[in-house]
Amino acid sequence: MKALRVVAGDATSPQAKGVKIVAHVCNDLGGWGKGFVVAVSRRWAEPEAAYRAWHRGRSGNDFGLGAVQLVRVKPDVWVANMVGQRGMRTGSSGPPIRYDALERCLVALAGYAVELGASVHMPRIGCGLAGGRWSRVEPLITEALCARDVEVTVYDHG
Repeated sequence: MKALRVVAGDATSPQAKGVKIVAHVCNDLGGWGKGFVVAVSRRWAEPEAAYRAWHRGRSGNDFGLGAVQLVRVKPDVWVANMVGQRGMRTGSSGPPIRYDALERCLVALAGYAVELGASVHMPRIGCGLAGGRWSRVEPLITEALCARDVEVTVYDHG
């Protein structure tokens, strides 16, 4: 089992050799424009375009809570758009994060990482605008990824 590493830095600039997957949480409404996705879009155009197209075509694809879309942005870098939040605002059903959907996303992400021989890089997913608690998210990452010997680095933006 690999240990989860937490470092200061920018998850859109992953610090590792080899193939890397930058993972983040998206909502199920097709909205892209606040939070970590702004940094993703500043660095690469493809993940936002792919996410929007995925959402537009949702009647004929797997778009929805728990789904993962892998988008190649460089020969050795992929971005994982993970649908792990319902809507965008905290309401009567609590914050937008859906831990069960996030868990399904992370299990799928682990499969991709193992297949590609990739390390995974992310901010504290689901804990910003999605309103999640790191104390609930970290164990999901550890069980889904670290337990499968996937190297995971979490970036705290300084």
